[in-house]
Amino acid sequence: MCTTDGSGDGEGPHPDNGPGDEHAMFSALLEDSAEDLYEHAPCGYLSTLLDGRIAKINTTLLDWLGYARADLVGRKSFSDLLTVGGRLYHETHFAPLLRMQGEVSGIALELRTADGDRRPVLVTSTVRTGEDGQPLLIRTTVFDARDRRAYETELLRARQESDRERERLQRLNTTLQKTLLPPAPAEVPGLEVAAHYHIASSDEVGGDFYDLFPLTAGSWGFFLGDVCGKGAGAAAITSLARYTLRAAAVYDPDPAAVLANLNTVLNHEYNGHDPRFCTVIFGLLTPDTERGRFRITLASGGHPPALLMRAGGHVGYLPTPGGQLVGVLPGAHITTTSIRLDPGDTLLLYTDGLTEAHNVGDEGRYGDEALLEFARALTPTTARDAVSAIRELLDTLGEGVDDDTAVLALGAPRPDAGEEHT
Repeated sequence: MCTTDGSGDGEGPHPDNGPGDEHAMFSALLEDSAEDLYEHAPCGYLSTLLDGRIAKINTTLLDWLGYARADLVGRKSFSDLLTVGGRLYHETHFAPLLRMQGEVSGIALELRTADGDRRPVLVTSTVRTGEDGQPLLIRTTVFDARDRRAYETELLRARQESDRERERLQRLNTTLQKTLLPPAPAEVPGLEVAAHYHIASSDEVGGDFYDLFPLTAGSWGFFLGDVCGKGAGAAAITSLARYTLRAAAVYDPDPAAVLANLNTVLNHEYNGHDPRFCTVIFGLLTPDTERGRFRITLASGGHPPALLMRAGGHVGYLPTPGGQLVGVLPGAHITTTSIRLDPGDTLLLYTDGLTEAHNVGDEGRYGDEALLEFARALTPTTARDAVSAIRELLDTLGEGVDDDTAVLALGAPRPDAGEEHT
């Protein structure tokens, strides 16, 4: 049993328990001299004359630098302790600011130690004035910044590594995106073809795609679509959709049958917990070479309607109402329409990255009506001029285009088109 006076067979009271012990500790703290607190402070202290000569320096800073007091006091100036770059900064920035403001705080510098090493520090200096307001001396506090410098170095290294990884990912995304698009649309005799792919962000692979390719019996197939989502998942669907459309068109070129085939494939492959779908417009192109025109049958699976710009100036959307998203339902409803592309006419297909772009300085979307008015101002036009104008429009919208945009234009040239360009 323990007693408060320490008698008995116990070990006595714990030294932290009694008020007498606490009083002894506080007394010991109060007995610390101001000189000892100055000399062995956790930071460096330095007093200099106005010309920079060292008048006083504490033991902490001397230990950091490896000097004896007699080596510095009255013999060297504060700037002598700095590296070459530090001395230049001190003369051009630090000292002038100190004279003007009377205080400079938290400046990162490097001190040169006695053995030639560098020691990163943070420096704060204040000018002490006399009763008459005239400056007497400069007091400087020096904090060890080695841990902070190491942290900043590591942070910089991590940032550089992150930048390199981001550049590598962008190159990978760009390469992957190129593999999902044809190098150039196929050439169709008597038809002008132009296409453009606008990348909204180089950080992610988009899901827009298009193609124009030959079929048997003098016909061609073409399509333009948009997969839901971005990244590797969208790229996988894009690749599957593109090659399925081409294969299905060879088997049965009827546009509705082609999209029905794609719908079956997507619904079968992605009908689990992570369903995938896309919007697609597929067309079958058959030339009438004698008259310089083309017959086109279009099938739409939930895709924005194509724009038809007639040589006579009329512009309108091709109606494909009721077409459902491809890949969502086992038996998606596919709508079709047929047109004739006469000389001077241009057919424009696009993805919704264009119409859903934000207007500059406006919270609203660009929208279908704005695109219609834009096309009216262009008409009559050619496929190349139409795509060129769309490219300029996308550049004008700038960051308002937050989704990738694919554009494909087909035009039947006028008979005198070649003469106009000569």
